[in-house]
Amino acid sequence: MEDSGGDSIERKRAVITGVSHNNGIGAAICRELAAKEIDIFFVYWQSEDGFADGFEQEMLDAGVSCRSMELDLALPDAAEKLLDAVYTACGPPDILVNNAAYSTRDGYENLTAEMIDRHYEVNMRTTMLLSTMFARRFQGSEGRIIIMTSGQEQGPMPGELAYIATKGALSAFTLSFSAEAAPLGITVNAVDPGPTDSGWMDEQTKALLEPKFGRGRLGRPRDAARLVAFLAGEEASWITGQVIHSEGGFLRS
Repeated sequence: MEDSGGDSIERKRAVITGVSHNNGIGAAICRELAAKEIDIFFVYWQSEDGFADGFEQEMLDAGVSCRSMELDLALPDAAEKLLDAVYTACGPPDILVNNAAYSTRDGYENLTAEMIDRHYEVNMRTTMLLSTMFARRFQGSEGRIIIMTSGQEQGPMPGELAYIATKGALSAFTLSFSAEAAPLGITVNAVDPGPTDSGWMDEQTKALLEPKFGRGRLGRPRDAARLVAFLAGEEASWITGQVIHSEGGFLRS
């Protein structure tokens, strides 16, 4: 990692996937972890020119070391490539945040094998492989794996069949994998941020969703990021195998 000019105290290192634009949940997670003096390695894909360099500099200015990698997480060997790069550039990581996701609209009339496979490659295969490879290589005493999910068990999400199926699989994976990872000193939890205004909503969508929030506003990227930062910290060392719904009182009816 780039030297931020700080002292020589060994700090925690975090790998965060799905950090591809400034207003996303991934970027917010990086900012919250950097505020806790955790060094950052972020993964992006198909971002605007200059985003990665600019965001790296933002992290350096925040006082932590930072490196990044452009990587298509749909590739079969993406997990291995990523962890190899992290170990080479930075050393062993302590925290893995599986934030990247693939999502398209489908519905029963449009669902195809290609759509299912694309969701599976990014949402399930690489997330599961990253998590298990992280555990196999883990060298520390306290590790954290955090998986972003989507509240699919809270109610139906019509028109997103491939997405909710793959995200639902991650909830099941979180519970069972947490039992295997616990003896290694690694906690495994999932976070459902609910509908979050991270740049994908048009004004019509915002107007439809906002009245459904008990807190009176849409979710913001920092809402999810603060919970992820908590789960990544020492205070959450006794929490594992949980899917935490942090939705601001969102009503699906």
